[in-house]
Amino acid sequence: MKHTLLGAAFAAAFAMSATGAAFAADYTIIAPAAPGGGWDSTARAMQDVMQSEGSAGSVQVQNVPGAGGTVGLAQFAQAAAGDPNQLIVGGYVMVGAILTNASPVSLADVTPIARLTGEAVGIAVSASSPIQTIGELVDRMKADPGSVSWAGGSAGGVDHITVGLLAKAAGVDPTKINYVAFSGGGEALAAILGNQVTVGISGVGEFLPQVEAGTMRMLAVSTAEKWAGTDAPTLMESGYDVNVQNWRMVAAAPGLTDEQKAAVTADIDKMAKSEGWKKTLEAKGWADTYLSGADFDAQLATEIETTTAILKDIGLVK
Repeated sequence: MKHTLLGAAFAAAFAMSATGAAFAADYTIIAPAAPGGGWDSTARAMQDVMQSEGSAGSVQVQNVPGAGGTVGLAQFAQAAAGDPNQLIVGGYVMVGAILTNASPVSLADVTPIARLTGEAVGIAVSASSPIQTIGELVDRMKADPGSVSWAGGSAGGVDHITVGLLAKAAGVDPTKINYVAFSGGGEALAAILGNQVTVGISGVGEFLPQVEAGTMRMLAVSTAEKWAGTDAPTLMESGYDVNVQNWRMVAAAPGLTDEQKAAVTADIDKMAKSEGWKKTLEAKGWADTYLSGADFDAQLATEIETTTAILKDIGLVK
């Protein structure tokens, strides 16, 4: 009798464990860029934390690079429709790329879930560059805009926008800047470190390891206030009226039911509030700008409107 009761208890415990595991959804996260950049880093950080903190079961990451994320977005919108286990990361860069590429697919064609992070944009050169300050870089731009080549992310993204705003603030025609777009952060870093370009522009977190190793020098950051992890001056305190913060988001597939969207949002909420995610933000130098639900939907609409105005202002969209 005793053995029967123990067996029944073990079976019940096993059933409860199996049932609990069944509720941990498996996800595939599309990083719509090549490995090494901000979206790839965000997707892989989500993968690690969602698995370790129990907000998901198995999490896979797939890279689909091209056209500022719009290739991956279009593929995702079509292939993942109705599937609550599919996610895609995106953000400010994607908003700009949709506009500059006249993409037939936009964020209206997926299900935005939450804004995850914010990050300053950093302007950096290789340690061997003769350029020591942001002022020296701007002087070169004023003398000959085309002679200063910028390595950054996709055309029309936050990096490109920041360069355009800096040029405008410095009295340089933003349509004459020499911007070299890379689909992945690894390729851009190689170009900067190899002195194939004059200067690089990207999320501060992507440059900090090289700055700390002494192979790169940070000239400035794009936010109104100093950014944790670097003592580089802000563009505003350097005399240029530019205040930009990159942000990244996660979206689910189109065509989800209200219940499916709520379940996905609950999993992302759990991840975003976990100790593992807080440690990840600190380690990568990302700000916690988490926002979900109707508040995020309203903020996203505002960002699309203001980004459209900026891109028109600097000549990237007509």
